[in-house]
Amino acid sequence: MTDAFDPIAFLEAAVATPSHPGAGVAAMRALLVETLDAHDAEPWVDDAGNILATRSFTAGTADPSRPTDFGTSRAAGGPHYVLNTHIDTVSPHVPLEVDREAGVIRGRGACDAKGQVVTLLAAFLQADLQGGRLTLAITPDEEILSTGAYALVDDEGSPIRHADGVIVGEPTGLDVCTAAKGRFEGTIELTGANAHAAEPHSGTNAVAALGAALRALETFDERPGAPPPHPDLGGPTLTPTVVDGGEATNQVPDRARLTVDRRSVPPETTAAFDAALTSHLRDAVPDDVDVTFEFTDRPTPFLEAWATDADAPIVGALAAAAGSTVRPFTAATEASYFAAHAPTVVFGPGDLADDRGAVAHSPREYVRVADVQAAIAATTGALERLETSYHNN
Repeated sequence: MTDAFDPIAFLEAAVATPSHPGAGVAAMRALLVETLDAHDAEPWVDDAGNILATRSFTAGTADPSRPTDFGTSRAAGGPHYVLNTHIDTVSPHVPLEVDREAGVIRGRGACDAKGQVVTLLAAFLQADLQGGRLTLAITPDEEILSTGAYALVDDEGSPIRHADGVIVGEPTGLDVCTAAKGRFEGTIELTGANAHAAEPHSGTNAVAALGAALRALETFDERPGAPPPHPDLGGPTLTPTVVDGGEATNQVPDRARLTVDRRSVPPETTAAFDAALTSHLRDAVPDDVDVTFEFTDRPTPFLEAWATDADAPIVGALAAAAGSTVRPFTAATEASYFAAHAPTVVFGPGDLADDRGAVAHSPREYVRVADVQAAIAATTGALERLETSYHNN
């Protein structure tokens, strides 16, 4: 008989296992695959490094399987729900520290996102459904390029595109998050003409044109036709982050580059932002300065802003099971990829920051054991509520 899954023991082992860029995720992936195997879940790893497992339910019995398409919507006479989070963390690794008296687990990944892995893993193994399918999909590189998550939805035939709902694990303080800003990044390039600094008017100073470009960034979201603030997320932000220009101290510079960070809100897309920003800059900088904008090159699409209807069944079921607030999430997340195709929420134990400062991605990262246990109960309860509601309707 398979031993019962011990979520807190698994969480301690996971936090102790380095999975930052310097170490890679192989050891953490092996721990998760070994655990799923030990509980007869028949996991597999796809070509993008995602760890996948699926359970099909019929009349209260679960059949773990390893199909090539890992399930379809309303498979086995019921809905199909997907549980997703990631195993990678940011550098550097922070060793495991267990404070049993306080009920706290500290270390890199404690809340972002190994606390989420154990929450979704436990719900996946423990949910008692009468029909339908659960897919556990754990990605390898959310903190960098999200190639794993994008691979899960890139194929038009992907069953995740047709799922009845997706729960993405992130530290939300047990709130249910139904929207998040997107994140775009790119570089503005201003091009003028070199000249001797003793005769500055004989050239076109690209660095001097930065002043007009910076002022244009400040007014971008006040331009005529700019979309209004989102009712939940508020307004977008556009932040200059890196500047570079000039080659010699006695030469009028012919080029200047300015990198910007965009946190978008629905319905803005990358294409709309590109066109609007380029036009706004062109109107702002001097006519003799050429201006272009290019997104930072990456192999996957940027994480777009997204929002799920608050009336979606997965929102109500999870909020009721958790007894929590429904609100936006404050960081960009792989939920963006899933929300483009299926009702998606972000949920999990732990916080990005507390009243003392940063928690996730910081040396003091921690998660409370009681919150992990509450998240497991809420996620499991929500899945069972959803499946019962499906059959009653």
